[in-house]
Amino acid sequence: MTQKIPMTQSGYDKLKQELDRIIKVERPKNIKDIEEARAHGDLSENAEYHAAKERQGHLDAKKRELQHKLSHAQIIDVSKLSNEKVVFGSTVTLADTESGDIRKYTLVGQEEADLKKGKISVQSPVGKALISHKVGDVVTIKTPAKTVEYEIQEIQIALD
Repeated sequence: MTQKIPMTQSGYDKLKQELDRIIKVERPKNIKDIEEARAHGDLSENAEYHAAKERQGHLDAKKRELQHKLSHAQIIDVSKLSNEKVVFGSTVTLADTESGDIRKYTLVGQEEADLKKGKISVQSPVGKALISHKVGDVVTIKTPAKTVEYEIQEIQIALD
């Protein structure tokens, strides 16, 4: 049995848009590129043809990957969650107990994680450490560089 892939509705929608773009735009364009390159003659020395065929392989692999993720997606309705403790979909405000630095993270599925946007995977070391904790709890997080302690300042439910 294949494991479900947790994600928010917006994460699912983004994957679906990417799949649609590959199917409706990228792949048809690539097929035209192959046809044009094939028209140039001798395929054994035709770099355009080989590049287009290689691109087709990449597009097909990406398409299969996205189809797999979408078919195994478990969409979490974050609007029904509570902000009493940290769960998937929570936006958590943390204070570094040593420096006082404030950080804010939203816990999402691995497919949606984007550190630049403050979205971290629930499977990441920080995400795993935060799950089930409440406001006021001090959480110790071991990173490759050092061990950090954060106090949970606030928990909000991130509505897409």
